[in-house]
This record gives sequence, structure tokens and C-alpha cells, in this order.
Amino acid sequence: MFGHSGSSRSRVALAGALGVGLVFGLAACGGDKDGDSSGSTDSAASSIDCAQFSQFGELKGKTVSVYTGIVTPEDAPHKKSYEPFEKCTGVTVKYEGDKSFETQILVRARAGNPPDLAFVPQPGLLQQLVATGKAVAAPKEVADNTDKWFGKDWKAYGTVDGKFYAAPLGANVKSLVWYSPAEFKDKGYTVPTTLDELKALSDKIAATGSKPWCAGIGSGDATGWPVTDWVEDFMLRLNGVDAYDKWVKHEAPFNSPEDIAAWDAVGSYLKNDKYVNGGLGDVKSIASTTFQDAGLQILEGTCSLHRQASFYAANFPEGTDISENGQIYAFYLPGKDATTKPVLGGGEFVLAFADRPEVKAFQYFLSTDTWANLKAKSSSGWVSANKGLKIENLTNPIDALSAKILQDPNAQFRFDGSDQMPAAVGSNAFWRQATAWITGQDTQTTVNNIEAAWPKK
Repeated sequence: MFGHSGSSRSRVALAGALGVGLVFGLAACGGDKDGDSSGSTDSAASSIDCAQFSQFGELKGKTVSVYTGIVTPEDAPHKKSYEPFEKCTGVTVKYEGDKSFETQILVRARAGNPPDLAFVPQPGLLQQLVATGKAVAAPKEVADNTDKWFGKDWKAYGTVDGKFYAAPLGANVKSLVWYSPAEFKDKGYTVPTTLDELKALSDKIAATGSKPWCAGIGSGDATGWPVTDWVEDFMLRLNGVDAYDKWVKHEAPFNSPEDIAAWDAVGSYLKNDKYVNGGLGDVKSIASTTFQDAGLQILEGTCSLHRQASFYAANFPEGTDISENGQIYAFYLPGKDATTKPVLGGGEFVLAFADRPEVKAFQYFLSTDTWANLKAKSSSGWVSANKGLKIENLTNPIDALSAKILQDPNAQFRFDGSDQMPAAVGSNAFWRQATAWITGQDTQTTVNNIEAAWPKK
């Protein structure tokens, strides 16, 4: 159901619970699509600078096809955000959303029938698509925008064998802990800024007789993936980004001392009877509780903390006040010290299979701060790592929090590790062994089994 993608997880969670709010803040993007590149008085075109597209020549009457796994209802604000571009240029954007995108895009590329542009949710899939020989490098205009508006870590994920192919699109933040601001205020708890403070807070809550944490890893065929996120977060925090990168690429074995240290750190929370599983049962109940249901225990008052990604906001009941002073909010899962800011997350990248002027123009548009702010105004539950994204344009407090984390100059972003690993590991052994670990398997056996699953070169 979830595929091998953190972005897929976010789409399922959102589509299943939240829907999409169309609070499009422009005065706006109605009207037809028969504009001209000289600039139009139509409000859609006048909301952006049409002159920026003149560098690509006359584009009126052209069509750009976009293929993506972003489907109804999340596709609506995407399409809406394209209207100023369409009005300015006279280009029609043909959007195709497909739940089977992650398998079908490879089929289409290999068959020589790719779209003009694809929104690719994993660096590993991006590399496979480039390997088909059908993808084209990003134009200089897009590379320049990426240098201007995104960090080097993001550009690196769109680069294959030293050649830059794909600018980032959307993003999600996984390094979050959900909590109740009201409970924290009532009980005098403070948001931790280091791992030591997080442990101290957990001990403080446990000392009251409550179980501080609630967790669930049930997810159908993908059961176990929430544990992999925990492990990845702690690999980053305990060992740093360089060690994390080597681990993901299997330049360091999965049963290395660094890897075992991360599992043991996660175990100090998830396999600690004093800490879990608030309102749900003992440690083993984590495996039988769905990831969607686990954090709801915070509203019940039976647990205080739940580590899950930004997209988890979609799972709280409609009408829940999710804000800094509301019923539910989240804080950044801290690093070893208050200045270290490792961030685990996911996102999509815009990969082209054609280099026609209209395709380049649309790629360029999607890589600008202009589009990021249009998209922010068009929907809830979406954020970008674009440095030009204005926080005030995000209508959702969790989106705003995520953007602040991504824009922190100290942030060191790393993509979800299991999404970059071979499928035999990232969406099989890692998930399965993590589940066995939760239900009683020891750490050494767990990491040895995952190491053994890595494909032999």
C-alpha cells in the first residue's frame, strides 16, 4: 500500500483523513488559458511576473505533460497553482496522477513513452530513471534557481553521477514529536532541546505513573516502517550525517557498532516498559497498533509523546485544534545538543524527459520561490524546503513549523534512509526485522538479518 516511499506514506495519510483545503490566497487564478507572454491584465497572470518566461521564447499553444503519484484530493491545489504560468505563457499543463506511479513511470521510461515531466518521490527511483537513458539534465535556469533557493543537500539528491537532473518540489519533515500544549502547560513540562532533555522529560512523565510514549507500527504489508524512521533519526543524531550517508549506501555494514547504538537508543524508548505503550498495552502492542491510531492517545490523555512525521496531522479528528497553544502540536526531535539540527524527511523531485522550451519554462517555474508561495497559499498539508517560501503564506501551523525547521541555517537534511536502500532491504527486511525486534527479537539478531538481506554485488 505504501510502496517504497516516505512521500507515498504522506499521501496515503493525508488522503485518508484530511482532504485538502483550497484556501487559494491569490485574487486569483480563474479565467481562461489563452494568455500571452507579454503579460496579461487577468488576475492570475498579474499575480506573478510574466516577463520571466520571455527567456524561453514564444510558448502559446504548447502543452506540457506531468505524471505523478499525487492524486485526488491533493492534486487540486497543484493544478490550481499552475494557472498563473498557464495564463502568462499560453501553455497547457496536462496533469496525470496515478497511484501506481512508482512502478509505471519506470515502465513508461523504459518503453520510450515517458511524460515530459515526472514528480519523483525517491532519490533511488530518480537514479533508476536516469539509468534508462531517457531523462534529460536540468537546464541551467533550473540549476541556478536550485542553487539560489535550496540547500546543497537537496541539490545533491537531484544529482546523479555528477550531473544535475531534478530540482526539489515538496517536502515533509519526519523529525517531529507530537504532544499536548495544554498538558505541558498544566504539568509544567518544557519542550526539550537536546536528547538528554528528551530522556529527562520521559523519565519525569513516567515518574507520575503515566506512560510517556505511545507508538504504533501497523501498516498492512508495510508494517514496521515507523521503526525504520526512528532508527534513521537516531543514526543521524548519534553518528552524524557522514556516517548516515555511508550506512544508507551500505558503505558501512548494517550491523556496525554505530548502527547497533542507534537501535539501542530507540529501544531505550520503544522497548522500555516504563515508557510505552500509553493507553494501548505493553511493548508488543506497538506491533498490533496502526501508525494512524497510536498518536490519538494524546487526545485521550493516556500518553504524552508520539514520534511521527508532519503528515500525521491528517490523522487527528476533524476540528482538532492543532496549533502551538491548541490541543495538539509538535516539536522538533532534538539533536545531541541545541545547535545540531539533523532533519529526516522526504520529498519529490521534478525530472524531465524532454528539453522543449515549454518544458524548460515549466521546470523553471516550479523551481522558483514564486511557485512555492503560490502552492503554499493553495493548500494545507504541504511545505517546501525552498528558502524563498514565506512562512506567513502557510495556513497550517504544522506546515509553518516544518518550514521553519527546513529553513534553519543549521539544518542538515537527510532523506528517509529506507527509501534509498534496495527494495529487498528498505521495504522488506528492514520493515520485517523491525517488527520482529518490537515483538522480542534481540538487536544483534535483527541487524545481522538485515545485513544478510543486502543484495550481493
